[in-house]
This record gives sequence, C-alpha cells and structure tokens, in this order.
Amino acid sequence: MTAPATRDVLLTCPLDCPDACRLRISLGRGEDGRERAVKLTGDADHPYTKGFACAKTVHYPARQNHPERPLYPLRRVGKKTDPEPRFERVTWDEALDEIAARLRTLLDTRGPSTILRYNYAGTMGLMEGSHVHALWRALGTPELDETICATAGTAAWSMGYGARYGVDPLDVPHARLIILWGINSLSTNSHLTPQMTAARRAGARIIHIAPYRNRTSQYADTHLKLRPGTDAALALGVMHELFAQGWTDEAYIREATQGVEELREAAREWTPERTAEVTGLTVEEVRDLAHAIGTTRPTYIRVGYGMTRHENGGTNLRAVTLIPALTGDWRHRGGGVVLSTSGAFPLNRSRLGGAHLIRLDAPHINMNELANALAPAAHEPGGLGALIVYNTNPAVVAPDSARVRAGMVRGDLLMVVLEQAMTETARLADYVLPATTFMEHPDVYTSYGHHWLGHNPAALEAPGEARPNTWVFQQLARRLGVTEPSVYWTLDDLLAELLDTGHPYLKGITPGRLKAEGSVRLNLPDGFLPYAQGADTPSGRVQLSPAPQHREPQAALTADYPLRLITPPAHHFLNSTYGNLPHLTRAEGSEPHVLIHPADAEAYALADGEYALIASEVGQVTRRVKVTGAAQPGVAVVEGTWWGLSAPDGTSINAVTAQTLTDLGGGSTFHNTRVRVSPLP
Repeated sequence: MTAPATRDVLLTCPLDCPDACRLRISLGRGEDGRERAVKLTGDADHPYTKGFACAKTVHYPARQNHPERPLYPLRRVGKKTDPEPRFERVTWDEALDEIAARLRTLLDTRGPSTILRYNYAGTMGLMEGSHVHALWRALGTPELDETICATAGTAAWSMGYGARYGVDPLDVPHARLIILWGINSLSTNSHLTPQMTAARRAGARIIHIAPYRNRTSQYADTHLKLRPGTDAALALGVMHELFAQGWTDEAYIREATQGVEELREAAREWTPERTAEVTGLTVEEVRDLAHAIGTTRPTYIRVGYGMTRHENGGTNLRAVTLIPALTGDWRHRGGGVVLSTSGAFPLNRSRLGGAHLIRLDAPHINMNELANALAPAAHEPGGLGALIVYNTNPAVVAPDSARVRAGMVRGDLLMVVLEQAMTETARLADYVLPATTFMEHPDVYTSYGHHWLGHNPAALEAPGEARPNTWVFQQLARRLGVTEPSVYWTLDDLLAELLDTGHPYLKGITPGRLKAEGSVRLNLPDGFLPYAQGADTPSGRVQLSPAPQHREPQAALTADYPLRLITPPAHHFLNSTYGNLPHLTRAEGSEPHVLIHPADAEAYALADGEYALIASEVGQVTRRVKVTGAAQPGVAVVEGTWWGLSAPDGTSINAVTAQTLTDLGGGSTFHNTRVRVSPLP
C-alpha cells in the first residue's frame, strides 16, 4: 500500500505567548525524500485553541525550512568586524573540542565568573528552555536574571496576591465587562478573542486602555488613549470613585484583604479632574470607566506587560490588579484580573535547570544590562571572556543594542550561539551551532494563559546536523569533566521529577498519560475561583498596602527630547522570531515605521512617508514616518522587534532604548525612552 502524501501530528507551540496553542502540523516529503512541515493550523479538538493558529505561527513551516537556516556547526573565518560574516563548516567534534578548550582555559585561569549564559524565551519548553541551564549552574557561572519581560509584573503581583493564578479563560464568557489594560490582545493573546466575543454576544462591554489605537482598540467598544506610564494614576482615580460612590464589596474587603484604609487614603486625592489631567483622558472618560467597573459584575480585567515597561512599571501594574479586590469580582465566575496563569502549575521545580546547584555567592547579571556586562576588556577583573547565547537574539532585543553589539565584536570574547536562524546575534558569533526546532525534539510545556500541560514528541528527524540545546551542553559537560547527574537527564527523567508532587491539581496526570494524550488539563476544582477567599500571601489576604502611588518618570520629557517612544509588539512578529520571513515583514509594511500624530508631524516638520531620525540620549536610528491619528500627541510608536537588517539604517530600535530598570523586579523600560524625531538631513 502506498504511504499517504502527508501525515498530521499534534504539538504544543513553544513560543513566548500565553496561548500555548495545540497545533495540527501536516508533514510531507520533499523531492529529497526528507519529511518536513508543509502546513500548520490549530487543533480543532482542543478546548482553547479551537482550530486556529495566530497570523504569525501559521507561517512557522517557512521559518523551519528557511534556506538560510544553519544546519551544520560553523566556525568564524575572519574578524567579527568584517562587513559580511564568513563562516566555515566544521564537525561537531571540532567545534565542541575547541569551545570546551577555550572554556577550560577561562575556568582554570580566571574562574567561572568570566563565562555568561544569555538566554530567554525562544522556547518555553521546560527541557530545552529551562533545564538546559543545569550545565552552567554546575560550573558556577553567573546567574542571569531573566528580567527583560515579566519580572516587574511578577514582583507586583506577588506583593498583592502571592502565586500567579488567573481567571480560567473558559470562564471569560460569563463576564459582563471586559477591560483590556496595557495589552493588544488580538495580536498577543489571540485565543482570548473567541471567549470575549461570546461574552459580548451575552451583553458584555469591552474597553481597551492603551496609548495608541491598534487592532484591539478597533475591536473594543471603547478605547481610552492613556498617556504612557500613567496607569497607576488611572487605577487610583477609579478607586477614588469606587470608594466615594459606595461601589466596593465591603464583605470581600473585610474577609479577604488587608490594608484597605491606607489604599482608601491614597485614592482620596485622585478626583476625576486630577486623574484626567495626569492621564490625558477626559473627566467623562474617567468617570465612565469607574462607573462601569463599580456597577458591573462580573468584571474581567486582562492586564498586559506593556504597562510595566516604564520606570514605575511595577507599581503601575500592581495598582490595576488591586481593583478586583475592592469590587469583590474574585467571587464571581469570569470576574477578576489576569496577568498570568502560570502559578496553577504545581510542578516540582526544585532541580529544574539545576536550581539546586545555584550557589549563594554566585554573581548576578541582569539581562537588561548586557551592554554593561560586555563592556570590560577580558583581562580586567570581572570582565567576560565567553558569552553562550541560546533561545534569544540579544543583538536586536537587548536595550542599548549598539553597545551590546560593540561588546560582542571584541576580539578577546568567545561567543557561541545556538540557533535555528542566522540572526544578527549569530552573525556576530565565533561559533554557530545548529539548533533543533520544537518539531524535532521532545519537550514539555506549561502555559501562562490557560491550564493545559503539553507534551511534544520529536515528530520530525532534524535536518542536517541540527541538535537540541541539551545535547550540545551535555557534550560540552563531558569534555569539561562535569559529573552532576541532572546535567545529563533525559526528558523522561525530567518529566518524572516535575510530576512528582502529590498536588491535587496534578492528580491523575502521569508521565504516561501526558505522553499519550499530548495535552492534559490540570485537575482544577469545579468553579475554580483562585482568590475568592483570600490570597497566597503570608497573611492569607490580598495585600492592599503599601498603597501604590503614581510617580512621574525621572526621564521627563524636555525641549531636547519632547516625545515618549513606545515599542509595542507588531501583529505579525513575536519578539524577533519571525523577522527573517519576507511575507511577514511585507505584512508589517516591509520596513519599520514610526507612528506620529499629525500635531507632532506639523510641530517637527515631519512628512508622511519620509525618513526621520529618532534620537535619544543612548543612540539614534532612522525610520520612515507614518503620520496617523492612531498615535497621540507627544508619543512616538514603533511597532515590533524588527531585525536591524530590515531597517533602512541596519539598526535595531533598541539602539535608542536604555538599560534603566523598573521600580520592581529589575525589569525592562522599553516604553520609557524620551526621544526627538527630526527630518533626516
């Protein structure tokens, strides 16, 4: 019997998105006889994915089969400063032997503090994204504080609630008011949309709070164009009205919270008039928002990390998340606030990624400060001698990226990059080691947007000589004489450890069942209402104190830098993952644009379609201007983490962003940048 032309497999998407979709991937054989991905969509039988994938990930096969994908170990030929990088193919043994020898010399002569791993969320797999760190912890290298995205929000949430639980996304249709605050959910949480649409059919109103108009604004019933960084002020203004009008749930406040009097006092001065003045909204908009929240049950608030990308970003998010503790929405199905659902996964993480190997005296490097870390020359005390990069593209995504790149091209620095694409970081490497994709290695996945645990087998044979991250680091570990057993775990070893907790949420979920079913829902209680009776804090209550305060940024706008730059996600990109696919860059306009309000275009002599210079205290880039009312006066918007290779000047937008950290969690401040925009000479 002739084999079918294609076969379908079900896998969980590995990318940094709350949806963690269950995907249906069609595999077919090419003329060379090798099986490859030819089509991708969502699993129609999955209760949350419901048969569709996002506008970017449907194109993952083009990324997987990209003609420039590295498939063999490469060693640099020539200098890192050469205009075009040149590499030669080498064997795995050659590459690994040479890398191990360089690392051994650093370890023996200068110690482990001179070797830095740099990673992030290119895969959310607990094996290839998290456990892979075990080698570096066994060697005692510096701890990388993975702060570029979520830590400001995590720290803020923890202060009020403890563990990060969230409203079950399948309960959203029960909400009668939906507020999307600091999130462009139609682009970054697309599987929430059917749930919101079901709520709207049942009578729900949808309000979007964001600094500029985007797809989600157009979908919503109301868009509030908030001045960037003033979220805490708006939240306090809402609280003022909740207290003043008697719209609070006094029973919930009494039984489940602590510190309400301090919060009441902090909100007292935030009248609608003062709130409007600070936030850029009208008094009527402030009052309408507060009235809607105060009189509508259940109210569901979906917060995003966008509001945390400011100097006071942690406080911004914390203020918003405390609103349902005043209205008692946590006691209503579909009510409450969601940042992340990741706290609902009670896995045994005690040895995940070699967590048990972390040394108390290990130095820490905040990943937002990579430019600083790379600056010292190798012979200086504390200077880095080696940078090992995996699951991220720091030459594009890290702040102060021009200085990051300057550090990467140091001749004395060994830079090794494990990659699936020839990113701008890979182009600066001494060695490029070809990495497998999620279709080509087994892994296990949680989610921060729903409650399903996922398992992927290796559905495809890896092309060329691509290898999983764990294989590469285990090979290096053997050459370096590392004997720590957890470094050499298989996925089966890790899975047995992760599920060995006895927690009721994992009852009935065994490694065998997870591997057989592929996607298994946590064993949550019926009518799961995570904070109905209190919170996972030391007091057991939602902590309302210390009361959040609105503070203006130290980087205040000036005559020299009169505009606030924000860099939110683009619809067709996910961080920098898809920046090398021409049909997706075309969908985003073929090159990055800066959105400018007509009033600013007139004030600064900027013409639609012409190039302009965006300059900050850190650096400058060239971008084409798009004059549009979608922006607001005083704000410049550049959507998406475009590769610099797609920009007219070959430069990432992060050449203008600074290493400034947030008030909580040491997070990034990508929306805090003050700039001037002027016509290109």
